[in-house]
Amino acid sequence: MKLLRYGNKGSERPALLDATGVLRDLSGVIADVAGAALSAQSLAKLREINPEALPVVTGSPRIGPCVGSVGKFICIGLNYSDHAAESGMAVPKEPVVFMKATSAIIGPNDEVMIPRDALKTDWEVELGVVIGKEAKYVDESEALSYVAGYCVVNDLSERAFQLEGTGQWVKGKSADTFGPIGPWLVTADEVPDPQNLNLWLEVDGHRYQDGTTKTMVFGVAHLVSYLSRFMSLQPGDIISTGTPPGVGFGQKPPKYLRAGNTIRLGIEGLGEQTQTVIPFA
Repeated sequence: MKLLRYGNKGSERPALLDATGVLRDLSGVIADVAGAALSAQSLAKLREINPEALPVVTGSPRIGPCVGSVGKFICIGLNYSDHAAESGMAVPKEPVVFMKATSAIIGPNDEVMIPRDALKTDWEVELGVVIGKEAKYVDESEALSYVAGYCVVNDLSERAFQLEGTGQWVKGKSADTFGPIGPWLVTADEVPDPQNLNLWLEVDGHRYQDGTTKTMVFGVAHLVSYLSRFMSLQPGDIISTGTPPGVGFGQKPPKYLRAGNTIRLGIEGLGEQTQTVIPFA
């Protein structure tokens, strides 16, 4: 299934995308694409519904973040060896973990705003993993059973905040609008191998990133298992699994986002995002 949320910011309603590409309202079935609605039992019940029995969503509503009430937005750094190389950093021996503020989350096609005093705002297409049930000390062989589904993430970054001065990845990653997710959550049963997905990103029509999840240093199952050793993972938590090469920071010379740019990105089978970059207001 492809689950999504539509409507004005803060009042999104749950929906699914049917096989013909029509949006069907789910608000009579679940309160939101969040929390307990992401459990295996809940998703199984949703699969039993005839989509044609659900109300059609008319018009062209805004598509919101594909998951609501996200508790944790956990990110993995340098998880593609070729991206580590372009960043001038060693391939990590174990996952590099940092958090992104959930206040950064926006819809897949919402505007991206350059932060105040920003100089080096960058892009990163990433595979997002959405947790479906509580995970604690999970064995890697069981880890994928804790995944509700997958989505596209643009892990936007302000490199000056992240790497200069006192540094700190969290503050370079957490500005408002720096976390577009969606357009939809594709349930795990429709993604038989998360390590075999193509992902790409363009700015103003120029393709900068063109990679595959095959080249991840640490795969999805390992990441879920690893993270569950240090914190419990809850339904609706998102793991953003790292980016392939081609970020602005790695260009020669480096290239960064400016107001007026258009970002397009996508992952095979998971949909596409399009964002316009606007100045700080």
